[in-house]
Amino acid sequence: MEKFGKSQPVKRVEDVRFLTGHGRYIEDCAPSGALRAWVLRSPVAHGAISTLDLQEARAAEGVQMVLTLADLQAAGMTTTMDATVVKNRDGSDGAAPERHMLANGRVRFVGEPIAVVIADTLEQARDAGELIELDIDDFPVKLDLTAGGEPLHPEAPENSAFDWGMGDEAATKAAFDAAAHTVSLQVEDNRIIVNAMEPRGCFATWEEDRLHFTYGGQGVWGAKGQLAAKLHLEEEAVHVVTPDVGGGFGMKAMTYPEYFVVAYAARALGKPVFWMSDRTEAMLSDNGGRDLTSLAELAFDKDLKITAYRVQTRCNLGAYNSQFGQPIQTQLFSRVLAGVYDIKTAWLQVEGIYTNTTQVDAYRGAGRPEAIYVLERVMDRAARELGVDPFELHRRNFIAPANFPYATVTGESYDVGDFGMILSRATVAADMAGFAARRAADAETGKLRGVGLCYYIESILGDPSEGAEVEFLEDGRVNIYVGTQSNGQGHETVYAQFLADQTGIPAEMISTIQGDSDRIAKGGGTGGSRSVTTQANATLATVDVMVAAFTPFLAEEMGVEEEAVSFDGETFRAPGSNLTPSMLEAAEMARAQGRVDLLRHAARAQLPGRSFPNGAHIAEVVIDPETGVSVVDRYTVVDDFGNLINPMLAEGQVHGGVVQGLGQAMMEHVVYDDEGQLLTATFMDYALPRADDVPMIGFTSEPVPSTQNPMGMKGCGEAGTVGALAALANAVQDATWDQGLRKVDMPFTPLKLWEALQDGTEAA
Repeated sequence: MEKFGKSQPVKRVEDVRFLTGHGRYIEDCAPSGALRAWVLRSPVAHGAISTLDLQEARAAEGVQMVLTLADLQAAGMTTTMDATVVKNRDGSDGAAPERHMLANGRVRFVGEPIAVVIADTLEQARDAGELIELDIDDFPVKLDLTAGGEPLHPEAPENSAFDWGMGDEAATKAAFDAAAHTVSLQVEDNRIIVNAMEPRGCFATWEEDRLHFTYGGQGVWGAKGQLAAKLHLEEEAVHVVTPDVGGGFGMKAMTYPEYFVVAYAARALGKPVFWMSDRTEAMLSDNGGRDLTSLAELAFDKDLKITAYRVQTRCNLGAYNSQFGQPIQTQLFSRVLAGVYDIKTAWLQVEGIYTNTTQVDAYRGAGRPEAIYVLERVMDRAARELGVDPFELHRRNFIAPANFPYATVTGESYDVGDFGMILSRATVAADMAGFAARRAADAETGKLRGVGLCYYIESILGDPSEGAEVEFLEDGRVNIYVGTQSNGQGHETVYAQFLADQTGIPAEMISTIQGDSDRIAKGGGTGGSRSVTTQANATLATVDVMVAAFTPFLAEEMGVEEEAVSFDGETFRAPGSNLTPSMLEAAEMARAQGRVDLLRHAARAQLPGRSFPNGAHIAEVVIDPETGVSVVDRYTVVDDFGNLINPMLAEGQVHGGVVQGLGQAMMEHVVYDDEGQLLTATFMDYALPRADDVPMIGFTSEPVPSTQNPMGMKGCGEAGTVGALAALANAVQDATWDQGLRKVDMPFTPLKLWEALQDGTEAA
């Protein structure tokens, strides 16, 4: 059998459902007549609640319940939200202030939930919410990324959540002191709002002493465990389901306060309760992404080989620790700190800061886009200051193919890579030979054209183990049960296709079952580009179990010894027998003989190590200096994703990732005023890329198969975003360098670029 599948560009089967309005999202499957929840949120960024009078609201028409933190605690709930903290440089733990599901006498960001109204209709719940008397005594607002200011938490008197480090600080300093050349650049990484197509939502019912909870998320098992823990239920008493999900991107991987409150209300009232966020509510309350500033420094020898790399970062955590906020800009950032370069000495120091803003957590790539953006920006700056072509500086410092497996300076082990080959292929695909002519033609019309390169590497994250189960049904169809969760990536297609590749079962006869904690006992969910690699590995293990289980049964049917039976990926065969049953036929034979034990097969498997997708992004941007308007004119990607199951789906993932990167680079930007009010809380104020903002994106796959899984795969879900930010930023820098601009930071809006080009100041 070919372990990696047949790599066919099969169209997504789920798209028929989605594009004809037959998707089943949260609002489509909420119980008819469910009570509706409405959340009272803080209108100010920082203050103490002096008045919270619920009397009129509780007496309002249709109201079933109004809940505050005190009500949840009186019911015996554990109301603190879970969060992971990192170690400080001195070995102590990072700050761990309590964050409760609802405000605990004090609010710390606009949008923080204070109370939840449950009523017969949403209109009644909202009207009752307007009757709540709320007074807040304002405190000074903290927004800047420096220690100090009005403390948000007693546990962090200077608003510093942690001071984390990795590497050898002394050796790095020594290398800088001895360097022939040093280059530094302050790099800003702007905050974004994720804005999934479907906002967050959930509903819950309490039936037969069980909580049934449905939400739009990225895996059911984390939510199941947390719901059980917070409501003090046995895990067997909690059933979690995820229907179709209209985008997740890391933001929906976490549990949020509303989920626990809705679950409690359904249990307390004995009726279904449904909550759905509207768009502005989502912008105020969903975890944001990015939001950090880094000083990046490179040291070089006389041959322009990197001798040391140093990064000092300050990252915005928002008002509280989110579930993974502290690890993202520390541990996950460090996974790819040195990128694809042969760097032996490095030091990374990160300080986390609390501010009166919404929490920051995972967003497509979670730490790795941030790290690659910083590194590739300072690499581009080094090439300019040292007078060498950026492509050449990259090549000079690439890890050589002969040096794999390669131990990175931060403890990762890259298994394989051929970065020079990928870059050469990208240079041709992007027609770099014709760039000078394109630039000259634009110059004749007064336009500024620039080209930007980013060579990225990704580290696949998450649980390396996963399970799969295959069930043969009476009608000849097959179910495959998976532990990951599609948020629109095409899992229903790719998992069926891979199982078909390995077994000969027609893909159209295979249904993918996901997102149900009763039907699937355990799973790692989706995040960190882990899904297809871990799930395919589990499927291979399950196929092995299937073959081993069918072999003795078929040997008896064929009249041969077990050792004579083999499976070639489509049929079972044995010398001396004219029977050649397919997997489906073998299952029907087993059913006919009452062997129900052969109709369901399961296995778990664990990857021996992480894979590291990588590739080159080359962007060309054209700027009109008279207006500041920039156009992304050309975009080329050559990726090493290892072996692909479905190249079409991989290309779609790259396109989506590049567009999300383009959005952040060119237009998306969260803006708070001095009082912590979100000024970009609607699509009138927060720009997302539209079709005419996006060029045709060229994609080429150049696989260097991974050695860390039997399929030779590397994850691809986040790679487009990891490479896009720096490619676009470097293109803008290239276009404006000869105009005297020495620092340009995202987003490259027309006003920012126009002002900078007019007066020659930094576009920061």
